[in-house]
Amino acid sequence: MNTATTALSRPARVSREVRNLLTLALPIMIGQLATTAMGFVDAVMAGRVSPRDLAAVALGNSIWIPVYLLMTGTLLATTPKVAQRFGAGHHTEIGPLVRQSLWLAVVVGLTALLMLVSAEPILHAMNVDPELIKPCMAYLHGIASGMPAVALYYVLRCFSDGLGHTRPSMVMGLCGLALNIPLNYIFIYGHFGVPAMGGVGCGWATAIVMWVMMLGLAAWTRWAPAYQSSELFKRFDWPKWSVIKHVLSIGLPIGIAVFAESSIFAVIALLIGSLGANVVAGHQVALNFSSLVFMIPYSLSMAVTVRVGQALGRGEPREARFAAGVGMGTALTYACVSCSLMLLFREQIATIYTPDPSVIHVASMLIVFAALFQFSDAIQVTAAGALRGYQDTRVTMVLTLFAYWGVGLPVGYALGLTDWLGAASGPSGLWQGLIVGLSCAAAMLVIRLTRSARRRIRHGAALA
Repeated sequence: MNTATTALSRPARVSREVRNLLTLALPIMIGQLATTAMGFVDAVMAGRVSPRDLAAVALGNSIWIPVYLLMTGTLLATTPKVAQRFGAGHHTEIGPLVRQSLWLAVVVGLTALLMLVSAEPILHAMNVDPELIKPCMAYLHGIASGMPAVALYYVLRCFSDGLGHTRPSMVMGLCGLALNIPLNYIFIYGHFGVPAMGGVGCGWATAIVMWVMMLGLAAWTRWAPAYQSSELFKRFDWPKWSVIKHVLSIGLPIGIAVFAESSIFAVIALLIGSLGANVVAGHQVALNFSSLVFMIPYSLSMAVTVRVGQALGRGEPREARFAAGVGMGTALTYACVSCSLMLLFREQIATIYTPDPSVIHVASMLIVFAALFQFSDAIQVTAAGALRGYQDTRVTMVLTLFAYWGVGLPVGYALGLTDWLGAASGPSGLWQGLIVGLSCAAAMLVIRLTRSARRRIRHGAALA
């Protein structure tokens, strides 16, 4: 720990760490919200064409978004590795590492592309209306063409975030949102010589936005002075399997953990599907709003990864532990605010989405459960972010899978759809299972983080 840090009182240290954390996190939050808004714009513009177009886009989203999360989660290992090297002052080691991550991105991006263009059997297995399969696959073909760009963009974003520069991702996210709207208009309705594609056009518009964002961030990191010491673009490197394998060993568990968390919500949606249209609609309202609220602690967790990684790189494991603790405290403070507002305004929130009284009733009931899991959700996502900073991802993956699939889903199923634990409570029981699963994940990840922090303090902050 440096002398300047030890000279500060604890409240002053906490205040400084919160400022540093929010300085990193705020641009990430704005960028994440801009990306989320792109999906909202797609749904609104496709829905104005016809219900069929909206349904095709919604089905496509249910397939490509989990693939996207698995892909980007895998590449997220770049952030802590860059952060540790930057914190240690080993700037010239960053470029070679990121070049290997870019090779991994090429492979992962092409794999995602192939998965999406080959998704038609999944639609048949889901008994999707045959009239929707063709437009859905056309939409997925458009999205798929942007997957390699997303993969490359994400590595460059992780590179920039790891250096502590999160503003570029915010700017690119806002530019992508601004570009998405006119491109949707052109491709959906047909202008400037482009044939009208309906909802399918959203896929091609999104793909173009992905490539523009990637090229924009590549130009930024190539020419901005803040990135020159890393020498990313100084030379060309062929793939080195030993380096790629190490990045993959850290990143793949992250991708699987993120996928496990997101996919459980999809499974719950399928289980609720038999309970009627109003219940499904109410569930979607509560889920959509809680997903939007989740962007804040998720962004904080990404900033915590950087703060922990950089502290470890500087050889300050106690500061890394302190950064993780302040990060969780900040996330819990936000959870107190979000929980209170969701409980107070649950009916008003539901009316934003629908005027239907029965849907509002279901949604406002489920928003209560969403409000209650704000605390466990904030703790688990921040702890996971800190563990990424420690590059401790394999055990995190196992704990996450166990919490969501081994505890949360079975408990939710038993409470909501069976009489094993009393009368079946429908969607309420399934959401209670989510609370149990998230709470279990939060407890286990905090214990794991505590042990990882103590181990690193005992053994020093050797660079992994």
